[in-house]
Amino acid sequence: MKQQMNLDSAQDLAINSLVFLAGDTDLLPRFLALTGITAEQIREAAQEPGFLAGVLQFYLAHEPTLMRYCEATQTDPALFQEALRLLPGGRQDVY
Repeated sequence: MKQQMNLDSAQDLAINSLVFLAGDTDLLPRFLALTGITAEQIREAAQEPGFLAGVLQFYLAHEPTLMRYCEATQTDPALFQEALRLLPGGRQDVY
């Protein structure tokens, strides 16, 4: 049965993804370099609107990273796109 994605589950996925990359010595430096924040700033940055969407975008931008997380956590990769659509700063409507 497919998991129903709502705002709470989207936030949970993004937070769990952030915790996962924070514990990964390969992913964390790349994430910090791409976002321009320091490890010390993550907790504060996570409170900003759009930050959690940015975490999901980080995974979606690099399929091997996405698959590393999904395989380690038994997560359906399609949930990332659904979650991104629900988070502040994540909607990417086409006009």
